[in-house]
Amino acid sequence: MDFRLLGRVGAATGAEELQLGPVKRRSVLAALLLKANSAVPVEQLIAALWDDAPPTHARTVVQGHVSRLRALLASAGAGEHGVGLMTQGPSYVFEVPETLLDTCRFDRLARRGRLRQRPADAVAVLGEALALWHGPALDGTAPSAPLRAAAQTLEEARLDVVESLAVAYERLGDRAGAVAVLQAEVAAHPLRESLAEALILALYRAGRRSDALDRYHRVRCLLADELGVGPGPGLRSAYETALRSGPVGAGGAGPVDLLPAPGAGPAPVPDARYGADALLLAPAGRPPAPAGPAPRLLPRGVRGFLGRDTELAALDRIAGAGDGAVALVTGPAGVGKTALALQWAHHRQARYPGGTLFADLRGFGGVPAEPAETVREFLIALGVPARDLPDSAAAAAALYRELTARRALLVVLDNVRGTDQVRSLLPSGTGSAVLVTSRIRLSGLIVEELARPVPLDVLGPVPATELLAAAVGEERVAAEPEAADRLARLCDGLPLALRITAAQLAARPRWRLADLAAELADEQRRLALLSLDEAEESGVAAALRITVQGLPPEAVRLFALLGVVPGPDLERYAAAALLGRDPAVAAEALDRLAGAHLVTEYAPGRYSMHDLVRLYARGLGTDEGALLRLLDSYTATALAASLAAEPGEKPCCTLPREAPADAPARTFADRPAALRWYAVERENLAAAVTAARAAGHDDRAWRLAVLQWPYVVWSVRDGWAPLLEQALEASRLLDDPDAESRVRALLGWVLTREGQLSEALAQLELAPALAARAHAPSSEAIALVNLAVALDADGITDTSLRHVTRAVRLAREAQDVLTELLALQHRTRQLLARGDIAAAERCTAYALALDDHGVTTGLGALRRAALRLSRSEALLALGERDAAESCTRQALAEAASQGFQEGVNRARSQLEALGRPVDLPAAPEGGGRPVRS
Repeated sequence: MDFRLLGRVGAATGAEELQLGPVKRRSVLAALLLKANSAVPVEQLIAALWDDAPPTHARTVVQGHVSRLRALLASAGAGEHGVGLMTQGPSYVFEVPETLLDTCRFDRLARRGRLRQRPADAVAVLGEALALWHGPALDGTAPSAPLRAAAQTLEEARLDVVESLAVAYERLGDRAGAVAVLQAEVAAHPLRESLAEALILALYRAGRRSDALDRYHRVRCLLADELGVGPGPGLRSAYETALRSGPVGAGGAGPVDLLPAPGAGPAPVPDARYGADALLLAPAGRPPAPAGPAPRLLPRGVRGFLGRDTELAALDRIAGAGDGAVALVTGPAGVGKTALALQWAHHRQARYPGGTLFADLRGFGGVPAEPAETVREFLIALGVPARDLPDSAAAAAALYRELTARRALLVVLDNVRGTDQVRSLLPSGTGSAVLVTSRIRLSGLIVEELARPVPLDVLGPVPATELLAAAVGEERVAAEPEAADRLARLCDGLPLALRITAAQLAARPRWRLADLAAELADEQRRLALLSLDEAEESGVAAALRITVQGLPPEAVRLFALLGVVPGPDLERYAAAALLGRDPAVAAEALDRLAGAHLVTEYAPGRYSMHDLVRLYARGLGTDEGALLRLLDSYTATALAASLAAEPGEKPCCTLPREAPADAPARTFADRPAALRWYAVERENLAAAVTAARAAGHDDRAWRLAVLQWPYVVWSVRDGWAPLLEQALEASRLLDDPDAESRVRALLGWVLTREGQLSEALAQLELAPALAARAHAPSSEAIALVNLAVALDADGITDTSLRHVTRAVRLAREAQDVLTELLALQHRTRQLLARGDIAAAERCTAYALALDDHGVTTGLGALRRAALRLSRSEALLALGERDAAESCTRQALAEAASQGFQEGVNRARSQLEALGRPVDLPAAPEGGGRPVRS
């Protein structure tokens, strides 16, 4: 697992990038990682999200983002890597091994590199440190003062390493290397005098005195114009050294030409566009180009190309590996694959003296190009007269292989639909490189030709806005920054959509950006607006339609149904419910859609789609029963999860009467598996509740909310009230008193834990009577206990004592042992608070003797642990110290096994009060998780 702050903030497990979601969630992760393994108060997280006054619900927003981060980590198996996001009082702690955090690795490598005595070792280690950077630090986060300050601190550390690397190159005698490292950084930081000073000296020592003097005068003028100051002592000293010293002697390097001489092997090509570490040598052993033409077939690149630093660097690494490398750029329609390929190829074609070949194979529009015809075009470009072209395709392919065996070629194959289109076009020489673009995964090319994939996703908010500015003018975007950001979001970061939007604005110079944003906000019109009147086939909808063509029928049907999905993602059981098919069939259809980049498998078995793709799918027409099948699948799975999470508890509801008994539903091996499912599916279940209400399926809506109660108990402060308020409205519309009682009891308990006692009592005072009206004794008992807990917040009263006494009787009559344990747990605490020690001891003795049918996990185990702790208090008060210690140690073992931190703390305090040693038992494998309170 890997967490990144040096560039766009991100996290990945293996090759799979975690989809962090909106800017504020990414900012929460960044703020936590900046203080990894330390407590970060909620107030600091709020300050990181809002640069001005935060909204009144800021704490709830932060809690929601923390909850979603936990779900993402759980879905990625973060615990296996020692990663966890814990609550510590009013703070959060992101636990992560330092080896998984790029800032820690960077610091360690920087220290090691500076300590290296051998210059070559220092260059290697410091270069490795800088290679961890993939753009500006903390990119993609909120522009708040704390995050800006942290990013600046990280940037200063990077520049210090750049300067150290330049010194190491100097010690090594590689003056050209020092110049290359410093030039790009001086261009990016023209006012940093230490960088300019180092560059001036490096240029002079490389035999480039005139360049060094020119650089000094440019910096001097810039300092005067921008800051109104003159050069500092170090900069003046560097200038005087270059001006007055003699020419660099034989021991120094002469002028360096970084472009290859005609007919010579390729040399490094510096390009500030690619950053300081992009000075890459061509692979060793590349054969020189034989005599003959050196074709340059690349079409003109896309104007206004922005961003994509990570992908450009990946192409550099793949091509630099040599041995006939094949890079495969894949991504959805309109994401900019061709633009990326042309941008890289134009900047790197000088590395391939044998020439550059290009072909659009038209795999996703028009008549696909025939490989044999493309081979003939390549042969003509390589100097074969048309009259000498072989007659057969096989002979032409053989001649192509012969001609390319000793050339260093760059071959760009655009819009490839299948591996068969590519095979005969691959050059045979190991000094060549091939760049393929496709909307399809092309697994065959990866397996057969060892192609290295470079996946391309939509642009982030910053580069998307920059692309708009480049197309319509920076002044126009700067005048309406919020509208520009909104346009970027409505275009889903898709370059094709952004360019069409820019064309719409260019054609309407009187329109404000906000005007077009208001038009695009209408989901019914958005796709229509994102097409060009004179070339509708180049619009977003047309690009998606062409991608869908040719997919298997089951995949096409599932794609059309994906518009029904209310949540952000889905897995095979949800897809199976939509299709009304077996999960295995659904998994195959999802894989086909992922292969065509219509959905993204962002975590193993979990798929999401971009908003524009969802809108297109929604417009294809749907099966009327698809949403109801999906809701029933979620309900059946949530019921199974509640039974696995809390074995022994009576189900809080059953499936709706008309729901099919065989709805696709997951099964759960144990309690941790069920809790993980709740965490991962939380947003989907919340969206399903909203969709169920909107469609009039209130009988599903309240169930989907209340069936999450085991996870609510374990994450009570994570903002559950809005969901439960929807469930309450659904239950009231159904006129179902038992449903309404259960929702009010759970909502009231959540509000109590949040400290909103008056709001909690407004719910809880109605719940018992509703359950009694429904003749549901277990529901009434739970409602009475929750009401008593809220009342007891201001002190134990006779009323709350009566509520708990009645709850004990109701649960006993219903033979609901675990609910009876809950009531007795609170009854004991009340008796201890009132000073009735003997009654408390009798109550715990009775409770612990109840037969709970062997329930050893979940809330049943927690209730027993709490009862043992209360019994220990009573025994200690009665003077029975040995019995109190024995009882406390049993409670400690049970609480630790379930991750019941409050119980562990109470047990340790009681043992310390007894003067006994505290040995915390280890939690068994597959045990509970910490209670976040």
